[in-house]
Amino acid sequence: MKFKTVDEYMAASPVEVREKIEGLRKLIKKAAPKAEEVISYNMPAYKLHGILVYFAGYKTHIGFYPTPSGVEAFKKELANYDVSKGTVRFDVSKPLPTRLITDIVKFRVAENLDRAAQKGKKP
Repeated sequence: MKFKTVDEYMAASPVEVREKIEGLRKLIKKAAPKAEEVISYNMPAYKLHGILVYFAGYKTHIGFYPTPSGVEAFKKELANYDVSKGTVRFDVSKPLPTRLITDIVKFRVAENLDRAAQKGKKP
C-alpha cells in the first residue's frame, strides 16, 4: 500500500505497535515543532531543511531512522539497542526511550539548521 499521509500510515500499522508509533510521532513533533510531516520511502518522515528522521512500525520493533549522523552522535547512549548505520530498532515489548529520542531529534534539528546556515553564507 502506498501511503499519502502519516495518518493513513498510522491507521494501517499493526495494532501491536500503533500506540508506540503514535507516541513516537508526538515526541518528534514536540522536539521539532517546525518540521514538516511527510511520507518518504512510504514511511513517516520529518523535514526541516532536509530530512530529520523517519520511523516505521513493525510487529516486533519500531524502526527509527535519524540518519547516520544521528546514530553516530549518540553511539554510546544507543549501545543497548539494535543499531546499524542510520537505523535504531526499538523492541515493541519495551518502553521507548523518550529522553534519548527527543535528544536525537533535537540534535538533527540543530544539525540541519547549521547546515542550512552554512549554505546561506557566502565565502
